Amino acid sequence: QEDARDLDAYTLAKSYFDLKEYDRAAYFLRGCKSQKAYFLYMYSRYLSGEKKKDDETVDSLGPLEKGQVKNEALRELRVELSKKHKARELDGFGLYLYGVVLRKLDLVKEAIDVFVEAAHVLPLHWGAWLELCNLITDKEMLKFLSLPDTWMKEFFLAHIYTELQLIEEALQKYQSLIDAGFSKSTYIISQIAVAYHNIRDIDKALSIFNELRKQDPYRIENMDTFSNLLYVRSMKPELSYLAHNLCEIDKYRVETCCVIGNYYSLRSQHEKAALYFQRALKLNPRYLGAWTLMGHEYMEMKNTSAAIQAYRHAIEVNKRDYRAWYGLGQTYEILKMPFYCLYYYRRAHQLRPNDSRMLVALGECFEKLNQLVEAKKCYWRAYAVGDVEKMALVKLAKLHEQLNESEQAAQCYIKYIQDIYSCGEIVEHLEVSTAFRYLAQYYFKCKLWDEASACAQKCCAFNDTREEGKALLRQILQLRNQGETSSTDIAAPFFLPASLSANNTPTRRVSPLNLSSVTP
Repeated sequence: QEDARDLDAYTLAKSYFDLKEYDRAAYFLRGCKSQKAYFLYMYSRYLSGEKKKDDETVDSLGPLEKGQVKNEALRELRVELSKKHKARELDGFGLYLYGVVLRKLDLVKEAIDVFVEAAHVLPLHWGAWLELCNLITDKEMLKFLSLPDTWMKEFFLAHIYTELQLIEEALQKYQSLIDAGFSKSTYIISQIAVAYHNIRDIDKALSIFNELRKQDPYRIENMDTFSNLLYVRSMKPELSYLAHNLCEIDKYRVETCCVIGNYYSLRSQHEKAALYFQRALKLNPRYLGAWTLMGHEYMEMKNTSAAIQAYRHAIEVNKRDYRAWYGLGQTYEILKMPFYCLYYYRRAHQLRPNDSRMLVALGECFEKLNQLVEAKKCYWRAYAVGDVEKMALVKLAKLHEQLNESEQAAQCYIKYIQDIYSCGEIVEHLEVSTAFRYLAQYYFKCKLWDEASACAQKCCAFNDTREEGKALLRQILQLRNQGETSSTDIAAPFFLPASLSANNTPTRRVSPLNLSSVTP
């Protein structure tokens, strides 16, 4: 009955709302009693405040002022909605709005309770679940929530597991949803691709995205993530095709702007790329990916202050974005501020404990601060979790060299060479030659002529170590001619891998290091 009475005012206000004339919409809903009209009235007031805040942000001069701009309507809305909440007069949408207002006022605990209540009252409202997802920081927090027992909860859990980097659990949830009858859901397929992207299984993620494009060729959601993968693999033609294709579908979508930005970035046109990321942020100032990517572009342009600002905005949007924390660490590294670096890299490491890049960055920080024991732990841990860039062992070896721990240094170099050759490609000629040079000198000192000779010969294959290798071979030949025999007193606990030397003695295992002081 109330809905029928308010229908005319509601329809008129909805028209103004769709035209983004929020104050006007709220004015015509003042005396309405129905819950639907009340929600639109309050939501119009909220969005009016947000719009004014955004306009002020654009007009403000610098980053300090931008942080001070607030939505003035929030406090009034909170007072009114809390009265209705106490009187139990809010429906699912009203509770959702109340939760958003509380979150904006940084009342996180109260916001979580309200969003859980909203999910109970209206379990099919995905917006409430997503807001709840943004407030949960770890798996422990999730255990204490009394969520409604509904199929939407499974979607929520899968989503939050992806966000918390618990990828195995997320993939299991998505698989169970597919088995339960959602096998044709393009949303689930895209989320699985995003999950593989998060664990850097690039080939798998690319194949799923390509399959998704065949099933849903006009899809724009998640295509920015797809473009990130193409960017990482430097697949220029595919990225160009994707950018042109999305431009034809809808060029004023945030994702389209990000894809075009990535395309220009891959072509090293960083100013143009930054321009497109700025355009994306004009369309949606809370779009996380664009802030992070814009930070990367400013880093490329050596504009560190703008990069810091962009990364900070990304963290404001989502504190779980490890790329923004890592980016801030890199920026402060350029500014030669190692204590700041350490803080930001630590935050990135907390979010991605098994990502070797964060650990190597932490190790470099500790090295600069002369905390060599901590640095060693970081490099060892980076190697133990699977070193993506194959640099951890070299850095660890160089640390051992500095500390005159020649046996451990030699061990690290041998392991490094084994890893590089087992990949079937020489990743970094310079470091491989450094490893062979050190090993040749080490074996020479140990009077192990055969091993020293094998390493010296390998040195001759690289430009930067060729002369040293030849000189060492001449010295070995000279000593052998003088009747010097290989030392049998010094027990060499490790030798070159079989593919490089005739000797097939296995390497000794380096014991893993306690990392408790690194992981806060």
